[in-house]
Amino acid sequence: MKKTSIIILGTILLSFVIGIYFYFQLPDQIASHWNIRGEADDYMSKFWGLFLMPLAMVGMWLLFLIIPKIDPLKKNIEKFRKYYDSFILLMILFFFYLFLLIIAWNSSLKFNMTQAMIPAMSILFYYIGILMKHVKRNWFMGIRTPWTLSSEEVWDKTHKLAGKLFKITGVIIIFGLFFPQQFMWFIFILVILLALYLVAYSYFEYKKIEKKNT
Repeated sequence: MKKTSIIILGTILLSFVIGIYFYFQLPDQIASHWNIRGEADDYMSKFWGLFLMPLAMVGMWLLFLIIPKIDPLKKNIEKFRKYYDSFILLMILFFFYLFLLIIAWNSSLKFNMTQAMIPAMSILFYYIGILMKHVKRNWFMGIRTPWTLSSEEVWDKTHKLAGKLFKITGVIIIFGLFFPQQFMWFIFILVILLALYLVAYSYFEYKKIEKKNT
C-alpha cells in the first residue's frame, strides 16, 4: 500500500474514532452550517453532525480510486499520478480539518468559522495550482472544455496558465483573514471570474491554433 493511502486510511479511521468519542459528550443537536459571517445558522442530529464528514471522506476516497480505472484516458493520469495522489490526500486532510472545526465549535470553543477555514482554503487552492501545471488530458480533472479536450496543445497552455492563477488565488485568499465577513462573497466572485477566464482562454487558443493550421 502506498504511503499516501496509509495516511488517508489512518486519517479516515481517526475521524471515526474521534466521532465516537465525542458522540457521548455533545448535545443531541449540533451546529452544522455557518453563514457568510461565520455564525452558526443551522443544526442537525448529533449522529449526522459527527459522522457525515467521515462518511463523505470515505466516499471521496473511493471515487478518486475509481477514476483512474474508468477514465478512457487513464494512461494520462499515470503521468501525473504523484500529484493526483497528493491531491487526494490534501482533500482528505482538508475535510478532516473541517471535521475538527465542527467538533471544536460544538464543544463550546466559539470562533468565526469562516476565518478558521481561510488558511486551509489558501493551501488547497495553492496546491491545485501545482496540480494544474502537471495534469494531463483526462475526463475527470482539470479545465475540461470542448477545446482543451479536443487539443492537447490547448490543454497544456490552459493548464499552465491555470496553475499560475490558482497559485495567485491561493495567496490572495489568505488576506481574507482581515475581512472574514466579506470573504465568502469575495472568493465566490473570484472563482467564477477565474473559471470564466480560463474557459474563454481555451476557446481563443483553440481558434488561434485552428486558424494557424488552416
